[in-house]
Amino acid sequence: MIVKSEKGKYREFKGIRFEVLATGEKSMVTRMSFNTNDKVPSHSHPNEQCGYVISGEYRITIGWLTDSLSPGDSYTIPAEVEHGLEVISGGIILDFFTPPRKDYL
Repeated sequence: MIVKSEKGKYREFKGIRFEVLATGEKSMVTRMSFNTNDKVPSHSHPNEQCGYVISGEYRITIGWLTDSLSPGDSYTIPAEVEHGLEVISGGIILDFFTPPRKDYL
């Protein structure tokens, strides 16, 4: 499947605007757009999540681990693990989910 840029589906999760780029049977790619001082409260879901920071500065908490993220950094969040994100400087993160998040479709 190919998804052209004009066909992206815009959504919102906990006040954060994002775009669903592509969804397959077993995976999903999203483009998260963050503004400075945005905050994604701690939550969990049944999907494994991997992310790649394109731009911006962040503070991420995964379980008991808290660390900073900047462009070029990546992360993995196992399914059902509590995690949250604080945006220090706005930017873009690509997030990959498996299986696809039903609440994002």
